[in-house]
Amino acid sequence: MTERRLPDEPGSASVRHPVRALIVDDEPLARLNLQRALEPFAHWRVQAACADAASALAEVAREMPQVVFLDIRMPRTSGLVLARRLSEFPAPPFVVFVTAYENHAVEAFELHALDYLIKPFDDARLAVGLQRIESLLDLRAEAAYGDALRGFLADAAPEAALPSEGLPHTTHYLEQFSVKSVGRIDLVRVADVRWIASAGNYVELHLEKRSVLHRVTLTALEARLDPAEFLRVHRRVIVRRRECRSLTVTGDGTYELRLHGGARVPVSERFIDQLRESMAER
Repeated sequence: MTERRLPDEPGSASVRHPVRALIVDDEPLARLNLQRALEPFAHWRVQAACADAASALAEVAREMPQVVFLDIRMPRTSGLVLARRLSEFPAPPFVVFVTAYENHAVEAFELHALDYLIKPFDDARLAVGLQRIESLLDLRAEAAYGDALRGFLADAAPEAALPSEGLPHTTHYLEQFSVKSVGRIDLVRVADVRWIASAGNYVELHLEKRSVLHRVTLTALEARLDPAEFLRVHRRVIVRRRECRSLTVTGDGTYELRLHGGARVPVSERFIDQLRESMAER
């Protein structure tokens, strides 16, 4: 089932080309609420609102939207399955996942630089998300976003349904980061990361000649890294095992690890045995 918005009155359009959006949600009230929430944003036009994946795909075939607001939990065909179909396009639309499930789902979205709305959301949160997407559209970042979307979906289980605790467990370790900054998405290979430091809700990815700030918690990221390659040495630090060079005692139960390249990071006593064992194996 598809609901279409009537065209705007002549002369009402902004100088800027409007952003075409598609809403996909099996709940009529949710579709209506999102349509109304988008009305104050002059640059946005809802081309259709669909109740299921089949209707959404038919609408996409009629006219490709630039942005899809996609509910994850839907009967018959889930939002993840529809997102997987959309990701097959060379430059897929930007997908804003709409979900009632926080926890691991939010961490997974942020890990891949994807946007999301947690039900119920407020106007301020919606405005932030729309601004981010407009910035990406301005710089034509669809191709990089497509890589980010496909990376996210590759980590999700193939089943249509989601468990109540969040997204399915991942099936392989992370191979690249999709790092979102103002108006762009950069892809950073995990193989290029030497060590990682916590910075609140962000992490600093330290590469050979630069560092990159990425929005995800260190704990969430640790679960996605290959433990054969990376080791937690402090509540705020994860290092690549082969980067460890020497260990120094700095105090009672405190240590400092020197890495190849000259960086020095703290080591907690709770991790010292694992670190020593790792360094002895090399």
